[in-house]
Amino acid sequence: MQHNLEELTKALSEPSSEGAAQTNEQGEHDHGHTHAHDEETAKIYEGYFEDSQVKDRSLSDWEGDWQSVYPYLQDGTLDEVFTYKAEHEGEMTAKEYKEYYNEGYQTNVGRIQIQGNKVTFFKNGEEYTGEYIYDGYEILTYDAGNRGVRYVFKLEAEAEGLPQYIQFSDHSIYPTEAAHYHLYWGDDREKLLEEVTHWPTYYPSEMDGHDIAHEMMEH
Repeated sequence: MQHNLEELTKALSEPSSEGAAQTNEQGEHDHGHTHAHDEETAKIYEGYFEDSQVKDRSLSDWEGDWQSVYPYLQDGTLDEVFTYKAEHEGEMTAKEYKEYYNEGYQTNVGRIQIQGNKVTFFKNGEEYTGEYIYDGYEILTYDAGNRGVRYVFKLEAEAEGLPQYIQFSDHSIYPTEAAHYHLYWGDDREKLLEEVTHWPTYYPSEMDGHDIAHEMMEH
């Protein structure tokens, strides 16, 4: 993801308390391992990792029915998120956070469905479906010094209303099921990699706005 958002987004991973409750040697080992794993996951989430840790991923990591968070910003549901960030992170005022995220989240693609290698964009009351094939990943370095990975998929056969390329960013760098993601799309692969201010963001369609807001405040 873009450098500003990486700076503002913090992972609040906590080690499992179960390991701490165990007194046997194996339990202590498990707890230590869990703690190390959580710390590593948090570091990756914030954009600090080695090239060797990055692995290829398939479209199945993002399979599902997804909704844009932009309408929740527009109707005020996410205002509590911006207030929380202003109080706990202090980088900007709540109003400034809202303006920043408004630019990032803005999109007319309100819903996306991904099944197999088919991606369906729901835009302005219309549906556009195409097949996308994996086109590798790109590691990006941001001004803040942290990094991100874009997973790139290319449209297999030209289709009306669909971008040639889609690029996923979800804070993960190896195969795992996405909990949410930022999606970049367009017809110029390289130019798209330079986009760092506009990042439409999608959460599972079954979540309501308050669930999404609370999820955002936990990260």
